[in-house]
Amino acid sequence: MKLEIQNFPGTPLTEADITNGNVLSIHDQLKADFAWDTGIAITEYLTGLKRGYLTGIKCDTCRKIVIPPRTVCEWCYQPMTNFVKLEDTGRVNTFSLCYVTWDVQRITEPEIPAVIEIDGASPLHGILHKLGEVDAQKVHRGMRVQAVWKNPEERIGAITDIKYFRPV
Repeated sequence: MKLEIQNFPGTPLTEADITNGNVLSIHDQLKADFAWDTGIAITEYLTGLKRGYLTGIKCDTCRKIVIPPRTVCEWCYQPMTNFVKLEDTGRVNTFSLCYVTWDVQRITEPEIPAVIEIDGASPLHGILHKLGEVDAQKVHRGMRVQAVWKNPEERIGAITDIKYFRPV
């Protein structure tokens, strides 16, 4: 079905109408300053990253240990307050070979984001991070990996304090 313009009341506008000032238009620069409170659990997690270790949290009710930490257990809905230091090693749960960067640039050598189940956390609990120092053709589920950390003076308390995970 072809729509006919005359079926819609109003005055059609063109790009030239706007450019030439025939219609009112306002150009505004969005200023989106904001502050974000990380909360108790993520503050503890980010502090650990700055110090060079991974932090999880243990539910005293159902005994799960999760990473990143949160204040309420997603399994039994009980409060969690027992932070635990975890290893910086784990296993690849799943991964992808990405030939396009986050800013949509094509690359010839793939970046390899992976979900890594962290040692000491409950099964299927881990973090998303990149793999490095690995041949893309040799990456596989279950592959053992370890974090490669930035130097202490470079760390800022962010997930990027870990450069990547490499095979062990």
